[in-house]
Amino acid sequence: MSLYDDAVLVLKGYEGQEELRQAYLDHLAAHADGVWKACTAGHVTASALVVDPSRGRVLLTLHRKLRMWLQTGGHCEPADASLEAAALREATEESGIAGLTPLPGGPVRLDRHPIPPPCHCHYDVQYAVLAPADARHTVSDESLDVRWFAYDDVAGVADASVLRLLEATLARL
Repeated sequence: MSLYDDAVLVLKGYEGQEELRQAYLDHLAAHADGVWKACTAGHVTASALVVDPSRGRVLLTLHRKLRMWLQTGGHCEPADASLEAAALREATEESGIAGLTPLPGGPVRLDRHPIPPPCHCHYDVQYAVLAPADARHTVSDESLDVRWFAYDDVAGVADASVLRLLEATLARL
């Protein structure tokens, strides 16, 4: 199955955010390359909130270009077998944590947001991944910093999209 086919299947099975979900599906129907960064009309991305439920915390990355505390994630790559695999790969690369496991149930949220040209929009499919008890993180080239935050501290550092992802993740847990 291609990544495009996986994206359509995942989105068709996603429950919630019906209008936004349909916008994602419409975008993919109009753009056969809609999962790739080269699609300047916008493209699907995959992100993951790294969670340590036993300690009540999440790992956020201070994005090098945007200078914002965000969940891990980014563009899909040809080797990604699925959106979930892309989100897990990005989380592992950006956190340096081995042994992350996806939270069961598929995507936690969808978040469409504008980005600077030449592309204009990210159709982000957001997952949550669970960190192992002995998780040790590192800072990747894409980040200025990577840090654990208690659930209650996220509102003081991150924007509303990260808060919505955290709320949806906690509801799933």
